[in-house]
Amino acid sequence: MNAKEKAWVSGKVAVVLATLVSLSLAQSSSSLRRFEFRKVLMGVECRIVLYARDEATAKRACTAAFDRIAQLDAIMSDYRPDSELMQLCAKAHEVPVKVSDDLFVVLKTALEIAKASGGAFDITIGPFVALWRRARQTKQLPTEAELVAAKEKVGWQKVQLDPKERTVRLLVAGMRLDLGGIAKGYAGDCALAVLRRFGITQAMVEFGGDIVLGDPPPKRKGWRIALPDATGKPRKVLELANCAVSTSGTTEQFVEIGGRRYAHIVDPRTGLGLTKWVLVTVIAKKGILSDPLATALCVLGEKEGQKLATAYGVTAYFASSE
Repeated sequence: MNAKEKAWVSGKVAVVLATLVSLSLAQSSSSLRRFEFRKVLMGVECRIVLYARDEATAKRACTAAFDRIAQLDAIMSDYRPDSELMQLCAKAHEVPVKVSDDLFVVLKTALEIAKASGGAFDITIGPFVALWRRARQTKQLPTEAELVAAKEKVGWQKVQLDPKERTVRLLVAGMRLDLGGIAKGYAGDCALAVLRRFGITQAMVEFGGDIVLGDPPPKRKGWRIALPDATGKPRKVLELANCAVSTSGTTEQFVEIGGRRYAHIVDPRTGLGLTKWVLVTVIAKKGILSDPLATALCVLGEKEGQKLATAYGVTAYFASSE
């Protein structure tokens, strides 16, 4: 057989193999079934949609994913006094406190974004958040004296991390860390990783405004994700896969005081709830990035927010009154 004949045979073999692989993948995709599970975790309903060969596998994988989320809630909740985060806040102003790998990763990423955003995202915002939770109940603004006192305990620069020892030190007594703007994104990442250990790659984990996506559903290019407009209604539908999508804004949770509307998103630089009308959707590689960046961009506004988005290599969609 000459070289030309060998090349022809080799090409035919390659075509046959490619055809067999394609048929195998098609048969494999067609054998997958869609399953959906819901559970209230981290204060919101968590929804997992996945594709698996059988219900037993789907249930085992989803149970493990929910267990992982519950574990992270026990670590990062600011509502549970026994959480690792709250124990850290109670002790770390006296001595450096060694923390779990999960908590250290989240704190490290949060502080990096705080620095990059000029403090528009800041996990030390807890004292301000406490004032605004009360304001929403009483319909009364915090006093200037209360804001000044809270501000003394706020500032990402007052958190010191030691990567080698994996310890955290808070420089001011009474500091209260709030991971509400990053924990769910990270939990989505971790839940998807658990599903993959069960051989499930085609999955979606959703925490309200935070979504983490795996491989596309069978026979589709991606998961259909609707981008909200300024009213919260779908304005555009994207097909996305292997990424995270987070939406944050001031269109829903807010309180009206003295004829002015204040959002639940607090500007860490002022201690006041945002009064502008803004909705931001961020698409990033991981939920640990999309979640906090969506919040930071709401605070910064579109002009400065797009600069931060570019710096992190993420895509940001704005709808605002600016």
